[in-house]
Amino acid sequence: MAIATRPLGRSGLDVTTISFGGAGIGNLYQAVSDEAAHEVLQAAWDAGIRFFDTAPRYGHGLSERRLGDFLRSKPRDSYVLSTKVGRILTPLRGREMGFYGFVDVLPFEQEYDYSYDGILRSHEASLHRLGLDRIDVLYMHDIGVDTHGVEQNAEYFPVAMSGGLKAMQELRASGDVKAIGLGVNEVEVCLQALDHAEIDAFLLAGRFTLLEQEGARPLLEACLARGTSLVIGGVFNSGILATGAVPGAHYNYAEPPAEIVERVNRLERICRSHGVPLAVAAQRFPLSHPAVASVLIGVSSKRNLDRNMAAMDVAIPDALWADLVSEGLLAPDLAPR
Repeated sequence: MAIATRPLGRSGLDVTTISFGGAGIGNLYQAVSDEAAHEVLQAAWDAGIRFFDTAPRYGHGLSERRLGDFLRSKPRDSYVLSTKVGRILTPLRGREMGFYGFVDVLPFEQEYDYSYDGILRSHEASLHRLGLDRIDVLYMHDIGVDTHGVEQNAEYFPVAMSGGLKAMQELRASGDVKAIGLGVNEVEVCLQALDHAEIDAFLLAGRFTLLEQEGARPLLEACLARGTSLVIGGVFNSGILATGAVPGAHYNYAEPPAEIVERVNRLERICRSHGVPLAVAAQRFPLSHPAVASVLIGVSSKRNLDRNMAAMDVAIPDALWADLVSEGLLAPDLAPR
C-alpha cells in the first residue's frame, strides 16, 4: 500500500503523511510483548508507513531497541527515522527509578542534558540502542516551560540554544543527520528556537487539533514563512477526540474541564450529523494545513493501527467543515478545502 509523501522542510527528506509513534512499543502505561511490538510495526510497514519516530524516554531505551530490531532488515534508504535528544540514560546500579508513565522499562534512569556534549552523547547512544548507522531526523525533546517549569527552564533553555542546538546544527552540517528540530508540547518554545537556528521540522503534540487550533496559529504562519514543517502528534488530545467526552476520557493527560466537554460534544454532534466518526475528523484535520508534513499515530496494537489507517479512506464532506465554521468551532481560514 502506498501512502502519500510530503517534503520535510528543506531537508531533502520526503516523509509519509502518516507516521508511526514509538511510545506505545516502549510500554507507555501498559506492557507490550516483543512479539506484539513487532506485529504492530509490521502492520505499519505493510500499510505503507515509512516514517518512524522514537525517543530514549520511551521505555528508557526499549522503544529504540525494538524499532531498531525491526528496521534493521529493511533497506536503509526505504524509510525515515527520527529520535530525540535532551535526556541521557544512565544505568540504575542500585538506584530507585523514577516513574515516567512507562512500565516494565529497561534498567536506566533519565537525566536531562541539553548541553553541547550531552546532545552528542545522546545521539551516539541512540545509534547504539537502535543498532543502525544513521538517524535521519533529530529532535530536541521536551525543552520548554510546560515540562520544566519557569525556573528550571530558565536554566535549561540558554544551554539548549547555545550548546545543544549548536551540536545538532553541526550534526546536520556533517551529514550525520539530515534534519533537526524540537519535539515538544508547546508553541512558544518553537517560536523561540526559530530565532536561534534554521529548523527543519517541529514535532508538536496536542496543540494543533480539531479541538484547539488558535494557539498554534503563530507557529503555523512562522513555519510557512521559514519553510519549516510540522509533524503533528497528539491529534486526539490524549484521548477525548478518539472516544468523545465519555466518563473517564482524558484531555491532555488530565480530566477535561466542563468547557472542553461541551466543545467536544458539539464537535461530535456535527460529525455524527454527517456520518463521520469524531476520531476520523480529528485524525484527518491537521493534514489539511500546508505546513503539516505528517500526522503521528501512536499505537501499540495491530487492531488500533488498522483502525487508524481505515480512517484515511473515509470520505469527509466539505459540509462538515463548513458546519464547524458556522458553529464557531473552526476558523474559516483553517478549514480544510
